[in-house]
Amino acid sequence: MPVELVTYVVQNLVGEPDALQIVSEHDQDGVRIEIRCAEADAGRVIGRGGRVINSLRTLARAAADGRQRVEVHLIE
Repeated sequence: MPVELVTYVVQNLVGEPDALQIVSEHDQDGVRIEIRCAEADAGRVIGRGGRVINSLRTLARAAADGRQRVEVHLIE
């Protein structure tokens, strides 16, 4: 569920959704979500002062409902 939520939000946020790649890795500790996007869209994903990426992390953790650990990273 957290991966689908992050994918939906980021797809609607970026200007080039075709260049967007979201990869998730599951292990016993939880989920790691990696976002790769066009350089021009990196600023949109990060946001002023990191507000957008921090909000994405909060949403992903809320979607996990405390059952698993969720990490969201922007890979440039």
